Amino acid sequence: MNNFLYYVAAFALVLGILVVVHEFGHYLAARWAGVRVLRFSVGFGRPLWARRFGEDGTEWAIGAFPLGGYVKMLDEREGEVAVEDLPRSFNRQPVWHRMMIVAAGPLANFLLAIFIYWGLFWQGTEEFRPILGTPVAASPAAAAGLENGERVLRVAGQAVQTWQEMRWLLLQSAVDQDEVELEVINSRQEIALRRLAMSAVRQAGWEGDALDRLGLSLFRPRLRPVLGRVSPHSAAAAADLRPGDEILSIDEQAIDSWAEVVDRVRRSPGKPLALDLRRGGETMRATVIPAAVEERGREVGRIGAAVDDHGVARAELMVTVSYGPFSALGKAVAETWDKSAFTLLMMGKMITGEVSWRNISGPVTIADYAGQSARLGIDYYLKFLALVSISLGVLNLLPIPILDGGHLLYYLVEIIKRGPVSERTMEIGQQIGLALLFMLMAFAFYNDINRLLSG
Repeated sequence: MNNFLYYVAAFALVLGILVVVHEFGHYLAARWAGVRVLRFSVGFGRPLWARRFGEDGTEWAIGAFPLGGYVKMLDEREGEVAVEDLPRSFNRQPVWHRMMIVAAGPLANFLLAIFIYWGLFWQGTEEFRPILGTPVAASPAAAAGLENGERVLRVAGQAVQTWQEMRWLLLQSAVDQDEVELEVINSRQEIALRRLAMSAVRQAGWEGDALDRLGLSLFRPRLRPVLGRVSPHSAAAAADLRPGDEILSIDEQAIDSWAEVVDRVRRSPGKPLALDLRRGGETMRATVIPAAVEERGREVGRIGAAVDDHGVARAELMVTVSYGPFSALGKAVAETWDKSAFTLLMMGKMITGEVSWRNISGPVTIADYAGQSARLGIDYYLKFLALVSISLGVLNLLPIPILDGGHLLYYLVEIIKRGPVSERTMEIGQQIGLALLFMLMAFAFYNDINRLLSG
């Protein structure tokens, strides 16, 4: 239950921030254009809380249904408007003002992503180096001759410092390239070129993790199964495990590496494990019951203990990447642009059938990722927030009636024909837009349920 509430809270915070930022973009643009704002609501339906503030008496409210929000502006099409307020009515504004007000919501989402990336790039983030583990047998990585412990220096000629940079360049390459060249260096400081086939990602309709499809995994150094940190109130603490304990066996099976400990614990959520330990020169036995936690739609075990590697693994595997304030801003803008373009490209490929519709995620999957990223740390959570903000901005700019992009399309037609779109056309468009959104939501919920059932 605590794990469920944690994930719900992480999701609610992401959703709340995104809704407020998006609607605040509309609000600020409306105020700048001189339009009177009647209500700013986070959530739909009956207000659970409402107060009026400001000279215009704008009502600020929290609705009963939390998935979204809206800014209600003075508009003759939605009710009578006093004569003195007509100049401040939305429908009386020049078309360019209306376009600016509508576009300001998605723009605010993009600006939020830029701001987050800027802060992260400036203050510096600790990330995994692009060091490869043993490739999966019969995978594209194995066919390319990649070896355990090799570090990727370049992907398609572009230098990479982190695992995420490598991942992102591989994803972009998989869109239209059959293979990509990797420049790698091994522990003997020998540099080699490997050609990695990328077709496996497209053949799977982009389902699942692209790196898994390629047979790529993160390098895991071989560490002795000695406990370092033990979290308070964890399964390890409840079993009286202590820092310095060396695990000799689990359920009578000998253990000689920390990776084996992690594997057994992950495969045993809620199941008692008998551990033989060495503590201070003495051998003893303890029983630990791994806590069951959800990870990517499936249940895994955790005991709340970390390995004692004296900092060697961290120094070997991790790198801190940071930039100056101006360089960080430029990289933040580029990051937001690249991810926006990639999101739009993937949406287009869904329509053409090149990307599976099973990639669409609903609120359950998003909540799962929100909780996972929050557990990994504030950096990961902020990156997740930025990514979802970009996705929301792109989605809202699609030319679908009822979305911001649909309204922008109406205004573009108005500019071309030098007259507003008819009410009947807008009504038909709204019905089509609602049908499309309902279909999209149905796919998302179906995928969520399917992931829960299939694990």
